[in-house]
Amino acid sequence: MPVTVTPRPTGHPGYSETLPREPESAALARRLVRIALATWGLEELVDDASVIVTELVSNAADHGRLPSIRVIVSRPSAHCVRIGVVDRSKELPMMRTDSNGEQTRGRGLLIVDSLTEQWGTELYRWGKQVWGEIHVRAAV
Repeated sequence: MPVTVTPRPTGHPGYSETLPREPESAALARRLVRIALATWGLEELVDDASVIVTELVSNAADHGRLPSIRVIVSRPSAHCVRIGVVDRSKELPMMRTDSNGEQTRGRGLLIVDSLTEQWGTELYRWGKQVWGEIHVRAAV
């Protein structure tokens, strides 16, 4: 599947790719994030960004409606990277605040919340985008 690339260092979208709505697409989404961050010279963000996109893809795979999702990596400003996943479900994501017992699933948005400066949901007539933003640390 081709990657759509905008040749500017900032702007929306910077990089995007349509992927199958399945958990295995997280690997392709991580690759897209690594490419975008390397192109922008922001390799120090790869670890956190990879976890964020993995959790967002996992949620979309579980709760989306149609067979595909769209991953978007953009730079709304020189100091911010936004990672979003678009799906065709209008169901709002819910961040669990309980311990969830012994279950290993259901904590994805808690992880996203801990790794991002902010995160949210943009509702569309036909679905939504769940996104998280990480800020570029100033060089010392």
